Amino acid sequence: MTIVEIQPRTVRAHEVFGDFWFNSEPVIVSALRGRVILVEFWDFTCVNCMRALPYVKEWHRRYEQHDLVVIGVHTPKFPFGKNPETIQRAIEQLGITFPVVMDNGGLIAANYGQRAWPSVYIIDRHGYIRFQTSGEGNYATTERVLQTLLYESGVAEDLPLLMEPIHEEDRAGAVCFRSSPELFAGYLKGSIGNVEGFSPESIVDYNDPALYVDDRIYAVGSWLNGRNSLQHQEGESGEIVLSYHAREVNAVINPEGEQSIEVAVLQDEQFLTEENRGDDIRVDAAGRSYFVVSEPRLYSLVKNQQYGEHIVKLQTTSPGFSLYSFSFVSSVIPEVISSN
Repeated sequence: MTIVEIQPRTVRAHEVFGDFWFNSEPVIVSALRGRVILVEFWDFTCVNCMRALPYVKEWHRRYEQHDLVVIGVHTPKFPFGKNPETIQRAIEQLGITFPVVMDNGGLIAANYGQRAWPSVYIIDRHGYIRFQTSGEGNYATTERVLQTLLYESGVAEDLPLLMEPIHEEDRAGAVCFRSSPELFAGYLKGSIGNVEGFSPESIVDYNDPALYVDDRIYAVGSWLNGRNSLQHQEGESGEIVLSYHAREVNAVINPEGEQSIEVAVLQDEQFLTEENRGDDIRVDAAGRSYFVVSEPRLYSLVKNQQYGEHIVKLQTTSPGFSLYSFSFVSSVIPEVISSN
């Protein structure tokens, strides 16, 4: 196998003492000398984390028998991510079997210097951090480091071939279109485009400007401006409109005080179809596309066949509809796909 250059033994790994543990009793890093440890910081509403998760789960499956320890550190983006019941449900739905600790105060993240989701740290048998990577990608290099440190720790048998890329965007040398950035709805980090702007902790009646600037969230109707979200209020129906450039669109939504909420989705003033609907979208007999918000999580709304620029619109009559963020997925530029 190819041996990759890794960091020298200069930084000791911190303990991962957190608020609540799943799938395990608390794991003591200093008690695992002689074993390789992979620590991943993630959040269940982060689309990048969800796209990276299959790699982490497979590394756990492949290398657990060789004494690799995988620890997930759930550092929440939003307040509802601090609820153990919510995270327990997410862990079960995602099929995560390795230990996960809740880092509700961000103390573990601060100790490790984590600033992006997901972030991976690999610790060698002596307790030193030897590799760190943030965001999507770099999977082959990460697995090579794992194998290098496992061999260094005393693994004598041949380890598996590296995983094949799961997405085309993960291939070495892939060049992707620039997509819209993650957009937040709350006034702390929000990207609202309406001329009415934000009025913290107040209800604002928003008008439809009918002209939408890219990468801005537009509200129509009465919405409560929260720290982290826009929450629709009782009365007439409300809309959220967004002009974006990407292949896929996802949204983090919470049904505040409601058991379930039905939300209609249109793209370029047309209902979605089997060709461009996201995983959570349903299409009724009349051709109307919608999804049901039954819990706080990331919802897959649009999956276009190709990268493009579109306007997506969400329509609701429910007062519990709380939008937290939009996130996007790009695609490879076909003309510059690497042949290596």
